[in-house]
Amino acid sequence: MTDKEYRANPAISRSELWRMRRSPEIFKYFKDYPEEPTEALLFGQVFHKYALEPETFNDEFTFEPNCDRRTKDGKAIYELFLSEVGNRTIVPRAMMQQATAMAFAVQQNKTAAKLLKGDVEKEFFWTDDATGEECKCRTDVIRQTKKSLVIVDLKTCTDASTETFTREAIKYGYDFQAAMYSAGVEKNLGQKPKFVFVAVEKKPPYAVNILLADDTFVEHGQKTFRELLDLYHTCKQTGNWYGYNGEAEKINTLTLPAWLAE
Repeated sequence: MTDKEYRANPAISRSELWRMRRSPEIFKYFKDYPEEPTEALLFGQVFHKYALEPETFNDEFTFEPNCDRRTKDGKAIYELFLSEVGNRTIVPRAMMQQATAMAFAVQQNKTAAKLLKGDVEKEFFWTDDATGEECKCRTDVIRQTKKSLVIVDLKTCTDASTETFTREAIKYGYDFQAAMYSAGVEKNLGQKPKFVFVAVEKKPPYAVNILLADDTFVEHGQKTFRELLDLYHTCKQTGNWYGYNGEAEKINTLTLPAWLAE
């Protein structure tokens, strides 16, 4: 299945459902008016593709030639380059250099390299038992070991230290992701998986940290997953995609946080 086909499938994804935490109104808007790809999104796609599927990287991406387009020769080189691009996405040279350096750092970590050897970019679709909603997820890597089934997720970050990554993981809903992906994989394969993050920093020396999501981490995410999926289901049923003031449009209270009120 191509990326375009996966995204076109109407089942709810992790990134879409995560918007419900702000408000159903925010979710509905971005569902109807998808964001244009950002530089950060492009970098994530480039890095993941190069790190996980380098053998087919050039089928989807190509990077700019090293030429001065202000000169006659440079313009000719670039025009020839454009004529050969086809449907591939052009990647800025600096972005490509960063992505390859990070991917190399991951491969130099023996444990990370081993974990990333499995089925890459595998899609899972399932029907939620409680709501009947169709869900989907696409794992970076899934591998079967002698002892367990493991979902491996490759993350880029500014600080991969365990303490900081844990804090960022809760902020960005990585626990929610682990829970949703685990539910989908178990529903499809009939086996409860373990969830491992391979985190790599975006700046030299591109430090790598490998973190196993424990039961309490995934259980916390499971609560969020259920809350957001139930809310999504209710809004679909009622047609009321309300905003920050809630379904009853009550005025919120603005007060000082406890640490400032002392």
